[in-house]
Amino acid sequence: MKSNLIPNVIPFLAAPGYAHTQAWVQALQTAMPEEQLVAFGDMSDAAKAACKVAIVANPNPAELQQLPQLQWVHSVWAGVERLVADLGKTDLEIVRLVDPQLASTMAEAVLTWVLYLHREIPVYARQQVQKKWQPREYVAASQRTVSLLGLGALGEAAAQSLLQAGFTVCGWSRSPKLIAGVECFNGENELPAMLAKTDILVCLLPLTPDTRGLINARILAQLPQGASLINFARGAIVNDDDLHAALESEHISHAVLDVFDIEPLPVSDWQWHHPHVSVLPHCSAPTDRKTASAIVAENIRLYRLSGELPKTVDITRGY
Repeated sequence: MKSNLIPNVIPFLAAPGYAHTQAWVQALQTAMPEEQLVAFGDMSDAAKAACKVAIVANPNPAELQQLPQLQWVHSVWAGVERLVADLGKTDLEIVRLVDPQLASTMAEAVLTWVLYLHREIPVYARQQVQKKWQPREYVAASQRTVSLLGLGALGEAAAQSLLQAGFTVCGWSRSPKLIAGVECFNGENELPAMLAKTDILVCLLPLTPDTRGLINARILAQLPQGASLINFARGAIVNDDDLHAALESEHISHAVLDVFDIEPLPVSDWQWHHPHVSVLPHCSAPTDRKTASAIVAENIRLYRLSGELPKTVDITRGY
């Protein structure tokens, strides 16, 4: 049933076949009762003609083109590389989700899987299969250096959780950062110094032209023998062939991979059956619809009041 045009109709547009459109519409409507939220397919032609803002989850660009007055879109995802790529050259402004709850959830995941590697759970799991009773020598958290690639909101939250657990924490970012208790590095020239002291490397970088394939044979070789990798960012940041080779040579002892170039990960791919890889189904930090909807609602409320957009994505940088 098509909606009638009333003031402030805001559509929600998602990728073809997306299963949670109505759940998002309901959550967003609850968060902003003064607006009318509808799925794109329920918009009237008049509403499409008047629409200036849309809420999106990697939508079909052809649908956005049916909104001639559209000025900006608010993504419900923190990562917008697919949206940026799909839109191509555009004057449309993009706002990505920055949600403290997402940062908290990611920090929890980082700490969980760092502890998994720190306490050598993969080794004990293999020993169980072998019915081998052999305690490992304990290493204090303060003697493990965990390094974060990416010190944005997610990286800072992860750093705090690791510091509270007693780990030695380093972090690397594109531009200089200062975080209490964290040894911070920045720029391409400072990355090798951080890698050289890293026991567990955690990737939280956005996928951009600069970060695509960043974790390759050259970068992996700069890690100490036996270091581990956690990738909670985007699959394309890691060169799969180079990682496979580093695992086979045992230069990298274990990799925890939550993201992949193709998702779901094809059943024939090597990561599924490699003894030194933990495969996760892109579950490290799912978006919370309730908190995300509240943030989107507040951004749109301020836009209605002032006409000013929230912070928008730098298309060149990709975030």
